Amino acid sequence: MRKKAIIILLASISFASCGEYNKLLKSADYEYKYEAAKNYFAKGQYNRASVLLNELITILKGTSKGEESLYMLGMSYFNQGDYQTAAQSFIAYYTSYPRGTFAELARFQAGKALFLDTPEPRLDQSSTYQAIQQLQMFMEYCPESSKKQEAQDMIFALQDKLVLKELYSAKLYYNLGNYMGNNYESCVITARNALKDYPYTDYREELSILILRAMYEMAVYSVEDKKMDRYRETVDEYYAFKNEFPESKYLKEAEKIFNDSQKVIKD
Repeated sequence: MRKKAIIILLASISFASCGEYNKLLKSADYEYKYEAAKNYFAKGQYNRASVLLNELITILKGTSKGEESLYMLGMSYFNQGDYQTAAQSFIAYYTSYPRGTFAELARFQAGKALFLDTPEPRLDQSSTYQAIQQLQMFMEYCPESSKKQEAQDMIFALQDKLVLKELYSAKLYYNLGNYMGNNYESCVITARNALKDYPYTDYREELSILILRAMYEMAVYSVEDKKMDRYRETVDEYYAFKNEFPESKYLKEAEKIFNDSQKVIKD
């Protein structure tokens, strides 16, 4: 009986809450809506807060309340996991209020929202480039921010994601081998471009051994008039690899490539 009474009480509270919220939606008292939106936001009821704030940002535009409403709207979407819409709101904030109270936070949150929305490396990385751009803009506009290091760490993580995509592409070219063309050459070009664009990547060793493997395969399958030159280039690549990674886990494989190449050159 007691349990039933509690359920009825909770249902009554919920109904009353819904009734109050529906009245708010119909109300023309924007001051009341503004305070209610802040209250919903403080309670973590971000969906209700965002509905009210979406109406208020136009009506209160140009005022301190309009400014706060737009930032809260961005945070409401952010806390609901709608990162794309959150980023759009934060960008709208610092565009409308470049010297606003929350301008620094809005710039940071725009980058962070896009960072959290980036896909895994095998997919299209357009949003990753967009996230990097927003974070770099944040660091440019707010060089003394306490969030600078966090922004830099996110940029490094995003760059590693871009490198990883290039690594996957290079590996694909390598695995395709001579299928419908010289994919080993495409592997070398892709891996070298990744190393050039991101010289400090954690995937440098993997990209480098892939280049060495591909160059060796190109030598093996070369026409006779190019074969010796390509074996010599493979040997040069081996020395470069060994100098940079003297304790590499791939060193035994690299030495075999070197020995096989040297044998062909000497013969």
